[in-house]
Amino acid sequence: MLGFSLGDFCTQTSQILGFVGWILTIVKISMPLVIIGYGIMDLGKAVVASKDDEIKTATKRLLWRAVAGVAIFLMPSLILWLFGTISDFNEAYNEGFQPCETCLLYPWDCD
Repeated sequence: MLGFSLGDFCTQTSQILGFVGWILTIVKISMPLVIIGYGIMDLGKAVVASKDDEIKTATKRLLWRAVAGVAIFLMPSLILWLFGTISDFNEAYNEGFQPCETCLLYPWDCD
């Protein structure tokens, strides 16, 4: 197996993974806010225009944008849950994947 160890990889790339973790955290927080903000602006324009068709369209658009914002926010947690249900992943986690997970999901705790 050429001496590859997941634990060594995670510890050697912890700075890079921490940087990627900060980017993911910023995107995870800012993108839903931006999406919902645009939806609220569209709805506000429709309400000011006082046209029922535009209000209905803007309301549907706001709803879909809110769903997309929530999906973007929860995506990393859903992916980790999915991988956690796979037994091979649990073995890799016990062999040293924990530093990778910590750096990607909690970059403020990364060594």
